[in-house]
Amino acid sequence: MLETINNFIGTTGVMRLLGEGDWWKTLIMWGISFVLIYLAIAKKFEPLLLLPIAFGMMLANLPGANLIHTEFFFDEYYIENGLITAEQLAASEGHVPMATMLKTVINSGGLIDILYLGVKLGIYPSLIFMGVGAMTDFTALIANPKSLLMGAGAQLGVFVAFFGALLLGFTPMQAASIGIIGGADGPTAILVTKTLAPELLGAIAIAAYSYMALIPIIQPPFMRLLTTKKEREIVMTALRPVSRIELLIFPILVTVVVAIIVPDAAPLVGFLMLGNLLNVCGVTDRLSKTAQNELMNIVTIFLGVSVGATANAENFLAWDTIKIILLGLTAFIISTCGGLITGKIMCWVTKGKINPLIGSAGVSAVPMAARVAQVEGQKANPANFLLMHAMGPNVAGVIGSAVAAGVFLSMFK
Repeated sequence: MLETINNFIGTTGVMRLLGEGDWWKTLIMWGISFVLIYLAIAKKFEPLLLLPIAFGMMLANLPGANLIHTEFFFDEYYIENGLITAEQLAASEGHVPMATMLKTVINSGGLIDILYLGVKLGIYPSLIFMGVGAMTDFTALIANPKSLLMGAGAQLGVFVAFFGALLLGFTPMQAASIGIIGGADGPTAILVTKTLAPELLGAIAIAAYSYMALIPIIQPPFMRLLTTKKEREIVMTALRPVSRIELLIFPILVTVVVAIIVPDAAPLVGFLMLGNLLNVCGVTDRLSKTAQNELMNIVTIFLGVSVGATANAENFLAWDTIKIILLGLTAFIISTCGGLITGKIMCWVTKGKINPLIGSAGVSAVPMAARVAQVEGQKANPANFLLMHAMGPNVAGVIGSAVAAGVFLSMFK
């Protein structure tokens, strides 16, 4: 009886925690997850994704729970444990065959290992994009194609952060993953990182979604710094009506053009445009509502929990994490400034017909960035209504971040 009790005590989480040399790191990770849960619930910082991410982080750091084994998703584990031969490795271009990985995960993995396969295989980000496409109105972009320029200008931070990460000692693949934070697009950051630098996934995902949530705090100071009161007061004329034919042609045309130029962006842009086509075609209302609601919600939970679970103490509590957070903030600020500067140039070219504030919405946080432009515009001029105009650069930013991701993937994967 005494032996049974001792065995039970030895298997408890408390004893396993105390038996670890770095038990204090586990406590720190719990503290970080609790803070993120608080921010998601009390402050409403991107709660739909930040809450699952924070809870996934907590689950991954429960001693003895074994819900996720991140090593199963790295080639080194299979090589060091003799689970793959040199011939098999060479035949699969230097990477562990997916069949071998799936067998290991299914036979020996925990619950979150199974869920993480959706990230590893690139399923969740594309499905999220389909839901975003179904919920997003592209009318403003179609009515004012010049908005694409502001969406492109807002990608400046992506490439600045990329070179900054290289200077700080990150590898090119890690730098590409960090840089994409500047696009303010969580699914895109996750897709690039899981392919190029999976060891950084937890830190990059948390940084990306945290900065998206902080848009109303981060952007306004730079919006006021880079624009004059006179520019912020500019009232833009109403957008032209967009025909149903244009709405139908746009998603098909964008998919084909982007896939031809940057094939690696096709999974994101293709599903974004599929979701939009389901919404505007008028004959697939049930599919559109499913993409916007049930499917989107399910995938969001799976994505958040599995990504948060990659943030274990060993990977997360490192100097590189601090560098990633600072680089991500820098990328986000520069992307905002890039969009604003592009907006100012367009304001000058059009002789005051474009309010440069809408350029800040070129980051792809839909529709939050557009709402911030609306709020700042109304502070300067209560008769100013910029929301629909800002949605043009906002939607262009979604496409731009996906294209930037495709460029990085084609360069380094």
